[in-house]
Amino acid sequence: MAKIYYDGDADLGAIKTKKIGVIGYGSQGNAHANNLRDSGCQVLVAEAVGSPGWENANRDGFSVATTDKVAEEADMMIMLVPDNLHPLVYREYVEKAMRPGKTLMFAHGFNIHYGQIAPPFNIDVSMIAPKGPGHMVRRLYTEGLGTPALVAVHQDASGKALQNALAYAKGMGSTRAGVLETTFAEETETDLFGEQAVLCGGVTAMIKNAFDTLVDAGYQPEIAYFEVCHELKLIVDLIYQGGFAYMRNVVSDTAEYGDYTRGPRVIDSLVREEMELILDEIRDGSFALEWILENQAGRPRYNTLKRVEANHLIEQVGGELRAMMPWLKK
Repeated sequence: MAKIYYDGDADLGAIKTKKIGVIGYGSQGNAHANNLRDSGCQVLVAEAVGSPGWENANRDGFSVATTDKVAEEADMMIMLVPDNLHPLVYREYVEKAMRPGKTLMFAHGFNIHYGQIAPPFNIDVSMIAPKGPGHMVRRLYTEGLGTPALVAVHQDASGKALQNALAYAKGMGSTRAGVLETTFAEETETDLFGEQAVLCGGVTAMIKNAFDTLVDAGYQPEIAYFEVCHELKLIVDLIYQGGFAYMRNVVSDTAEYGDYTRGPRVIDSLVREEMELILDEIRDGSFALEWILENQAGRPRYNTLKRVEANHLIEQVGGELRAMMPWLKK
């Protein structure tokens, strides 16, 4: 079982005298910077001059500078630009400022685990990964709650890497909810697998195939959309709230029986074997290499697939039906 840390396990004073550089002021960067500042930490924000992030951070009252200047001044810094930009940002602006006693942090382990960033051995390297989008991390903090997070240490040059990472998590509000200890490898591999097999790849592929099955059988696309896509949120919310048993207790007995008897026919042993192959590709680094090369080549396959998927009938029908439900825009 994972070790879980709470408020009593973390000392915010461990980092209050340190300058914390938040590199990137997007969704997560906004939440990290504001939560840490509200917790009494000294926060510097790094952004590209004139970018929306630069303007937003200035508007929110932060000291904003270029990444090289923040990296030079900060004692701790966290990389919150998109993962595919980490190696370039690190090489061009951060690496030369990495001196003994500094801490380099991440919210996802991809670039450390797959060797795209190789920090010097005389600095701490750690991770705090909140398990929620930035707006949720910020909202829960302002409500006196917190978003659960993962903590990991890749290098402990100071002997205080975990202590400082937990202090950072406390400043984020995450120790209010609980911070689970993991490793860079475990966080990266399970995160990628979850995205590919279930959360993004698995779910969208299943929805699209179910939609096509109904439409090809002669059912109206609008009815198909409601049954296999729109209503999914209702089920996910029930599972999120109370697990499978709670969901099955709320839905009809007919739906529950169909769950038990037909679900294993849809997700059968062949699907499980494919999931194992996907996990193998993640663990042996072949997916990472594929994605790295795809970015280096200008994302030709990514862009083609994005265009094809955007033109699928389910997107057209979904857009029309969502227009009937203006409350969704909130």
